[in-house]
Amino acid sequence: MSILPLVLKDVFVRRRGKRLLGPVSLSLAPGGCTIILGPNGSGKTTLLKVMHGVERISSGRVAWAVPDREARHHQGYVFQTPIMLRRSVGDNLRYPLQLRKTPKALVEAQVRDWAHRIGLQDRMTLPATRLSGGEKQRLALGRALIRRPEVLFLDEPCANLDGPSTRAIEALLQEAQDAGTRVIMTTHNFGQAKRLATDAIFMLDGAVRESGPAQAFFATPQTPELQAFFRGDIIG
Repeated sequence: MSILPLVLKDVFVRRRGKRLLGPVSLSLAPGGCTIILGPNGSGKTTLLKVMHGVERISSGRVAWAVPDREARHHQGYVFQTPIMLRRSVGDNLRYPLQLRKTPKALVEAQVRDWAHRIGLQDRMTLPATRLSGGEKQRLALGRALIRRPEVLFLDEPCANLDGPSTRAIEALLQEAQDAGTRVIMTTHNFGQAKRLATDAIFMLDGAVRESGPAQAFFATPQTPELQAFFRGDIIG
């Protein structure tokens, strides 16, 4: 049974009397890649964390198609700055499978497979903390995907990466989509958004200002704010 759709209804996040997010109402169905765009401070990361369940909401409702406890087991999250366990590359990949008590033979087969997919098959015994920035991000992505999550959240996964590393990350994300993983991702990279998105959300001042299928969203933006954002104007 799918954990989707994910439905947000009149969601607000307030901290110390300040509104960080809201009102947000949206529904995300299975399949595809949702790209969340907006200027710095627009609420993109807060929205991502609310959907993942790691940001407490002040009011409103966030609901999966299954109980939250079950939904959590079928999600992954990749941070902008990848978090590495102080273990080898191989052990970083093994860890999520070991938490699920996956049989050892299956763990090793999947670790070998994913090490090859992320291009780190020759670095299995190297401490993960010694990897380059692009390698760390590929490892973080592989560690999230090795559990075959139904939904994967990513916060600016290609920020500060060079072209080859960005291409490698995008290829992995496309493979994940093709395998059935629902991708929900923030980015500042307009080109990347157009390459990956099947639908898109534009955030400004903590609220969703425009959303829709990618083709129409990028070709014919409806709001003056999104039109200005696409022109490169300073907004917000």
